[in-house]
Amino acid sequence: MSEQAVSEQESKKKIRIEVVYGLPDKQKILTLNVIEGVTIETAILESGITETFTEIDLSINKVGVWNRVAKLSDTLHDLDRIEIYRPLIADPKEVRKRRAEKAKEEGRANKITGGRLKPL
Repeated sequence: MSEQAVSEQESKKKIRIEVVYGLPDKQKILTLNVIEGVTIETAILESGITETFTEIDLSINKVGVWNRVAKLSDTLHDLDRIEIYRPLIADPKEVRKRRAEKAKEEGRANKITGGRLKPL
């Protein structure tokens, strides 16, 4: 790398970010200093979290910044928190639908309206 390229990188402002990932039994929060304007994908790879959690596949796992879904190509700002989301095991709408059907079959809900048989 040339001296000019090195001095350009040194002159760029550093920002502090966090990269987080969690499993039911293990969580990891990594704090990094990166160059301003870095993408989410680059920051995740620089953090090394994909080596700790080998099940992370950035082509499958969705990511977000502060609980808002984001693209891997989005740039980061100071104090951003990158969250890597696990795929859903079950669709919440389907689970609710099955639970409602079961309640109707067991007589705990009205078969036509789906409402409670005996209001509280």
